[in-house]
Amino acid sequence: MVTVAQLPFEQTDLLSPPPRLRELQSQGAVHRIRTTVGDEGWLVTDYALVRRLLDDDRLGRSHPAPETAARTGESALFGGPLGDYATEHADHSRMRSLLQPHFTPKRMRVLRTRIEQLTTRLLDDLAQQGPPADLHAAVAVPLPILVICELLGVPYEDRDRFRTWSADAANTRDHARSEQGLAELYCYGLRLVADKRTDPGDDVISRLCAIDGVTDDEAARLSMALLFAGHETTVVQIGLGALLLLTHPEQWQALVADPTLAPTAVEEILRAPGRGGGGIPRYARTDFTIAETTIRAGDLVLLDNGAANHDAAAFPDPDRVDITRSAAAHLTFGHGARYCIGAPLARIELQVVFTQLATRFPTLRPAVDISELTVRRHVLTGGLESLPVRW
Repeated sequence: MVTVAQLPFEQTDLLSPPPRLRELQSQGAVHRIRTTVGDEGWLVTDYALVRRLLDDDRLGRSHPAPETAARTGESALFGGPLGDYATEHADHSRMRSLLQPHFTPKRMRVLRTRIEQLTTRLLDDLAQQGPPADLHAAVAVPLPILVICELLGVPYEDRDRFRTWSADAANTRDHARSEQGLAELYCYGLRLVADKRTDPGDDVISRLCAIDGVTDDEAARLSMALLFAGHETTVVQIGLGALLLLTHPEQWQALVADPTLAPTAVEEILRAPGRGGGGIPRYARTDFTIAETTIRAGDLVLLDNGAANHDAAAFPDPDRVDITRSAAAHLTFGHGARYCIGAPLARIELQVVFTQLATRFPTLRPAVDISELTVRRHVLTGGLESLPVRW
């Protein structure tokens, strides 16, 4: 009889992998699981296998019968299948061809200077406010929003509205709320597209609108996908990254002593925080066998990149935080054809933030015990509600 593990796994330590996930990893690479909504699927926890399957055409995000497919949660955005089963690969290729030009190394180099200016301004405000302060509210939230607004051409004054819609869309417990948030984001995107059609600027939405064959619907969907992914995940990474470093004072002091370590520190920040189990959802497009386990067409397969990032075969002593480690092979941004388009932007934001924090606030430390921090448990991206600090 196959044991079915129940998601989500209890995470006793905010920054460490759940004990149950560690137990499963020690038993093998592929595990039968039941999601939070009661559907069954497979969880892959081995680094080499997760990496290979992330770029395997036998898996996709769509399903031939989406209404009966296993779901990971109630989010309308990521809780179940996405896209048209018959055209998924072509649709994905088109999406990347439209978005990739906006994230070229040349564009990112230009944007770095602006990100440095925005970060300096936020840290000036933080220094003027004085301790104690909430690093989450002062830096982690506003910086990614400022950056993505400038990049896309979205009014910064709308931030509270689209951040609320994003959180609603990512809600994993309330399907109606998630659908409403997604609908609000889409309608907002359509309004922005209409504005850019008549009054274009030097921004991503305007450039999308200028491409022959790109409809208002397509421009709105792509723009809002970038708006969501471009701020929500980076907000989380700044908060958890700061907490990770500050709760490992020797690592923080190493960065303070040598801020040029920021690039490797960022890769460790992206790798090291323990995830609660789950990972990236895929659906099998055919029957196949992996690690002596038969996967059937239509099965839900969760590629647990968080578990993979803590695989000792890929990262020796994986639970040790080491900002000098070569961790760039982590799978936080995925791998292969679906590798995160915005990864270069996220890396720049994180590098700039932690370089400036280490330089300007060398005595930075948590103002409360880690046990007092609250996590957003019913939002897909998770992350901290606040991060009180002193210096």
